[in-house]
Amino acid sequence: MRTALIDRRDFLRAAGVSFAAAMAPRAWADTLAADAVFATAFVKRDGSFGAAVLSEAGKILHTVDLPDRGHDVTFDPASKRSVVFARQPGTFAVVFDHAGRDKPLTIASIAGRHFFGHGVFSPDGALLYATENDFDNAAGVVGVYDARKKFNRVGEFPTYGMGPHELLPLGDGRTLAIANGGIETHPDFGRAELNIATMKPSYTLVDRITGDLIEKHELPPALHQLSIRHMDRDQAGTIWFGCQYRGPATDRPALVGRAARGKELELLEMPQDVLSGFRNYIGSVAANATTGTVAVTSPEGNSLAVLDAASGRVVATKSLVEVCGLAPDGAGFMATTGAGEIVGGAGATRSEPDYVWDNHMLRIVATA
Repeated sequence: MRTALIDRRDFLRAAGVSFAAAMAPRAWADTLAADAVFATAFVKRDGSFGAAVLSEAGKILHTVDLPDRGHDVTFDPASKRSVVFARQPGTFAVVFDHAGRDKPLTIASIAGRHFFGHGVFSPDGALLYATENDFDNAAGVVGVYDARKKFNRVGEFPTYGMGPHELLPLGDGRTLAIANGGIETHPDFGRAELNIATMKPSYTLVDRITGDLIEKHELPPALHQLSIRHMDRDQAGTIWFGCQYRGPATDRPALVGRAARGKELELLEMPQDVLSGFRNYIGSVAANATTGTVAVTSPEGNSLAVLDAASGRVVATKSLVEVCGLAPDGAGFMATTGAGEIVGGAGATRSEPDYVWDNHMLRIVATA
């Protein structure tokens, strides 16, 4: 779960005077006025890549250049640093601070591995965990990086599945929930999916200290082409996950589910018009602890839906062209689109026509 939002004064205090000096006067004023700070990757219309820090009003406060397309961002409240991961099958991750005080640091994947676009910090910020592909062995691993020693890679452990994508820490601070998409890829074949007929997605719980498997759940055989991809944790500790279906386009399997420790996975029924609108693809999942709601997006279906976390019932839908990025925002959700739009939780829309916002967005948070 994305925990309590960093207070604006704490953010500015952590950034220090050098942050003010480094920013343009208007950007500094925007930061002072911001009630929330968000981070997301982007592609500019001129073909360049980067990550941006946004205010709650959707204004760009700070940007970091990337060598290629980014995917998701994770944040360490202890050091006030973020890491943006390359899109699969990328071989870089970039560490940056939102003030621009420190020069960004690039983490390169080791030989025989590439990143899958997601990662998380340990609760104390000492370690970074990233989903990776051991592509010659068609196996998923979690790479472990020492955040206090320039993010040197210090080990790895298995995800107990193939094609891991997003991972999340559970509330005990030790267990990682991992979405294994079940799809075999190899960088020699780009993003080609090599095992659609035999894929086996799974949801696993792994001890991040020992690397031991705690639980593993697979979908029924009839749904073996339903790739589990993205997740978030709601206020009750339930993991919500979104899927992408690789079977016949005419099928309409459930695409959103939830997982609780010690229980089987539960796929949720939805009204057919909502489910059909997703076009068999969920791009992002985000939970809002304040309102007890969960939102999912589909850039394929230009669709956003909000569910009540307690009942699983769809309570709102919205049509947005190429919507994908998603984060809790006040009583709602902020969303970004491939058309350059930033839609706030209160419904206000800001357009940045030179930017194609990427798949995910993070609300900057700190531990309580």
